Amino acid sequence: QVQLVESGGGLVQAGGSLTLSCAASGEIFRIGPMGWYRQAPGNQRELVASITRGGRTNYVDSVKGRFTISRDNNKGTASLQMNSLKPEDTAVYYCAAGDRGRTSLNDYWGQGTQVTVAS
Repeated sequence: QVQLVESGGGLVQAGGSLTLSCAASGEIFRIGPMGWYRQAPGNQRELVASITRGGRTNYVDSVKGRFTISRDNNKGTASLQMNSLKPEDTAVYYCAAGDRGRTSLNDYWGQGTQVTVAS
């Protein structure tokens, strides 16, 4: 099994930056794609960014050019660098991962970390 733990959330002013970190433990060799979801109150959970083991990335349109996802396969970690933050980025952010050979990121989840962007 794999456990994911996020860190790095907090309160920031609009235009500021935050970096979220995700640390995997357990059978990290099982991990395939990794990514970050977010969920704001009253909204559905949305996939913000994802990255394959090979480093191929994908972003939702609303964060392109502002967020950067990265990972270290050997350490089982992933990060989300968030710049030029907007109040609409406020949400609980979840690290997620899928088993190797899968394209979905729904096999493993972190507990979530709150990001609040003040206007």
